[in-house]
Amino acid sequence: MLKKGKGRKKGQDIPALRYLREFRTKDVADHTVGQALTVEQFEVGERIDVTGKTKGKGFAGVVKRYGFGGGIKTHGQSDRWRAPGSIGGTSGTARVFKGKRMPGRMGNDSHTAQNLEVMRVDAERNLLAVKGSVPGAKGSLVVIQKAAKG
Repeated sequence: MLKKGKGRKKGQDIPALRYLREFRTKDVADHTVGQALTVEQFEVGERIDVTGKTKGKGFAGVVKRYGFGGGIKTHGQSDRWRAPGSIGGTSGTARVFKGKRMPGRMGNDSHTAQNLEVMRVDAERNLLAVKGSVPGAKGSLVVIQKAAKG
């Protein structure tokens, strides 16, 4: 639901929507405030960029998050298999540098799949078939734009 008064600054009456996004356009006269954009603006063979939130994987260790190899599996090492190893020096630096790859939350980041090809446009059902992978879980919100590097 939109907050009360959203879109009424310029006297526009926008209905209550689940999602509301703004997009840049070259010609403002082609669109009106609150207009719903459909897949009819895309053509088969056109190149597009798809932006969405990646699947969230929760808290992950360094082996899953960054593909670390882990420690040795023998010589008495019973609890260091999936540990990152040393994370910093002692005497000279005596600190851990910023950006050090450590365990933490994985996924749930914004990702853009660039230069994907439109394979089919179904205007009746408002569906777009794309060649390539699209970020996010099934049913999640994605933003589709014309390719920036196409």
